[in-house]
Amino acid sequence: MFTLAELTSLNDVQPKYRILKPWWDVFMDYLAAVMLMTAIFAGTMQLTKDQVVCLPKVHSAERLNDLGNIEGNDKHIDSQFKAPTNTDKENWETRPVFLEGTAAGTPDSSLSTATYSELYSTISTHQKIMRQHVSNGGRKTNLDYQQYIFINQMCYHVALPWYSKYFPYLALIHTIILMVSSNFWFKYPKTSSKIEHFTSILGKCFESPWTTKALSETACEDSEENKQRIIGAQSVGKHFSTSSDEGSPNSGTQMSKTGFKFSAEKTVIEAPAVTILDKKDGEQAKALFEKVRKFRTHVEDSDFIYRLYVAQTVVKTAKFIFILCYTLTFVTSIRFEHICIPKVEHLIGYESFECTHNMAYMLKKLLISYIALICVYGLVCLYTLFWLFRRPLKEYSFEKVREESSFSDIPDVKNDFAFLLHMVDQYDQLYSKRFGVFLSEVSENKLREISLNHEWTFEKLRQHVIRNAQDKQELYLFMLSGVPDAVFDLTDLEMLKLELIPEARIPPKVSQMTNLQELHLYHCPAKIEQTAFSFLRDHLKSLHVKFTDVSEIPPWIYLLKNLRELYLIGSLSSENNKMIGLESLRELRHLKLLYIKSNLTKIPSTITEVAPHLNKLVIHNDGTKLMVLNSLKKMVNVTELELQNCDLERIPHAIFSLTNLQELDLKSNNICAIEEIISFQHLKRLTCLKLWYNKIVNIPSSVSQIKNLESLYFSHNKLESLPFALFNLQKLRYLDVSHNTISMIPVEIGFLQNLQYFLITGNRVEILPKQLFKCVKLRTLCLGHNNIASIPEKIGQLLQLTHLELKGNCLDHLSPQLIQCRFLRKSGLIVEDHLFDALPPEVKEALNQDNNTTYVSGI
Repeated sequence: MFTLAELTSLNDVQPKYRILKPWWDVFMDYLAAVMLMTAIFAGTMQLTKDQVVCLPKVHSAERLNDLGNIEGNDKHIDSQFKAPTNTDKENWETRPVFLEGTAAGTPDSSLSTATYSELYSTISTHQKIMRQHVSNGGRKTNLDYQQYIFINQMCYHVALPWYSKYFPYLALIHTIILMVSSNFWFKYPKTSSKIEHFTSILGKCFESPWTTKALSETACEDSEENKQRIIGAQSVGKHFSTSSDEGSPNSGTQMSKTGFKFSAEKTVIEAPAVTILDKKDGEQAKALFEKVRKFRTHVEDSDFIYRLYVAQTVVKTAKFIFILCYTLTFVTSIRFEHICIPKVEHLIGYESFECTHNMAYMLKKLLISYIALICVYGLVCLYTLFWLFRRPLKEYSFEKVREESSFSDIPDVKNDFAFLLHMVDQYDQLYSKRFGVFLSEVSENKLREISLNHEWTFEKLRQHVIRNAQDKQELYLFMLSGVPDAVFDLTDLEMLKLELIPEARIPPKVSQMTNLQELHLYHCPAKIEQTAFSFLRDHLKSLHVKFTDVSEIPPWIYLLKNLRELYLIGSLSSENNKMIGLESLRELRHLKLLYIKSNLTKIPSTITEVAPHLNKLVIHNDGTKLMVLNSLKKMVNVTELELQNCDLERIPHAIFSLTNLQELDLKSNNICAIEEIISFQHLKRLTCLKLWYNKIVNIPSSVSQIKNLESLYFSHNKLESLPFALFNLQKLRYLDVSHNTISMIPVEIGFLQNLQYFLITGNRVEILPKQLFKCVKLRTLCLGHNNIASIPEKIGQLLQLTHLELKGNCLDHLSPQLIQCRFLRKSGLIVEDHLFDALPPEVKEALNQDNNTTYVSGI
């Protein structure tokens, strides 16, 4: 037999799993334990006490007093069973006999002479048997006792019903099955791993200091928030009413169209030092948020735990019905008296025996007790099924928690995650309430904010402030969990860059940064509060937004009425143009520069809403073909236009309508022919034309019609020669034809008396014409990576030369006349070291001198 400890271990559950055992499971465990003890007690009693006692069941004649005296020694046997005489036979024939079933002392006269003869024969047989009890030598063999033991054992198996013999074992097996069924979901590998993970996380969430802190501060923050919101709403309401009166009457309507709502994030309240978590607790809380997020994703995908629990409950219910049905059928078979017919009369002489079962009474009482326990167990199973199906347990709502706390964003959960929380609620609802804190993004952001402010102090931020190339104080923050509060105490900051900060929030404290004019939001969908928005709307001048999806673009940027420059960098398809809210650009009444780096197939018509005041439009299209440019015709006030990497094959005709255009950049397209260049003669203000990084083969002579050109960029094309007409542009100051296949510089270049920058690097030029050095205003001359063999001495005529590139040619020496270029220094002379070293000492000394005169390098 098993020990009680071994069997009860089947019903044991790890302590951490107890939170998933509702009252009915606990009650059924106790019932199963009682049933187990009942079965073990019955089995123990049966093994030690159970037996059957049988006596022969004979005719009435055998109950005669004569037979009652057949016992004792051989002498008694001989005297009792000597050979009968004729007188004895007559006496037997006339002696009254009492039969079974007659009243005591009432003779049965129905027995015939043959019957008496049969009885006599039986007595003779008994005489022989009794004599066999004495072996040779007079020693007793107890054969009669052995015969009765044999009969008792045979009748135990023949006469007793099977249920009387096996009831304790059946009860034990049934109880073990119920125990296993009750806790199978804790043992099955596919569910036990999830349950173990859940209970581990739940316990840590329940004991986390962050949970206590978050719930304890809820009431205080709610009361403080209400005051802040009322004050903020009143002040912003007044501000908006004033601005709408001053500006367009449709500004209010425009705000409603954008669908923009101010951040619902809570106003930051300065927390006392005692509320700041220590670093260890903060890191543990952060890890818990991540674990909860991953566990939710893993468990919400299926409902296997729920289905397994339902299945094991159904199995227990079916088991209860089965046990009850067959037990009630066999309970009546347990009796004290039994008739046994073992068919061993050839050995003993008796055909039937009357037996008594000494454990019958106790077994019947134990069976009735077991049936009562099973009935109670079954009722609990039925209640469990009712609880499982009366409401959807695969959905769990934190509505009550949301109402009682400030974390209104706690999401509802489903499937196995929801079922586990329902089970926990049956143990203690406080677990789910504290667990919900770690499902809230507001709670997570709050934790990050506290940790962030604790780490990024004012002193640390001050160390990261630099002065950039524009001579502005700049702060760049990258991949933080939020924007530290101390940032807004840097009142002298002029440029703020935030990158990869998904939970960035701009609080009212930004109004302290009176010098802030430029804001960069790179993959940073910043939320803003009303007071902060009012400040930025009036003070911010430049805004850079980089995004992957249009949802990352903060909608409030289209309402910054004093914004001068707007940079949008991200993937935008033509069907998503409306999603970015370009219709809101009409509120940007002071916008001067619009920069879009995207993948547009057409220029959105909504850009024309800023046409009256827009001066510069830049579109970088990342190689996507820009096919529809009709909207450009309305941009009549644009002075600078850049259409880079737009896969253009010709110069768009819409450009020729921009009469105020001064600079055009068509860099990195697929333009091969530029016959349309003659149409630029109508653009009287055009001074800069950039057609670099294309596939242009030649420059038409009509280029000379663009009389006002001052800068011309043709680098990185496929030019083989320069037309003579090009040198009729008398106003030309900058000419870049580098990285082509030009083999000769025309002598007409000397006509460009205003030329200051000439770049022809990376071509096939072999000879420099003397007329080149008539361009005495040259400051930058780039001749590198050609086939030039010598530099004329007339290079000394370029008195204003500050930058000279000669590296990568076939030179064997440099002209000493370089000494006459008084502004040229070694840093501006790009040449091989051995050529520089071969110069006369006085020339090298002149080139090595410091020049205190300020000049522009031209590169």
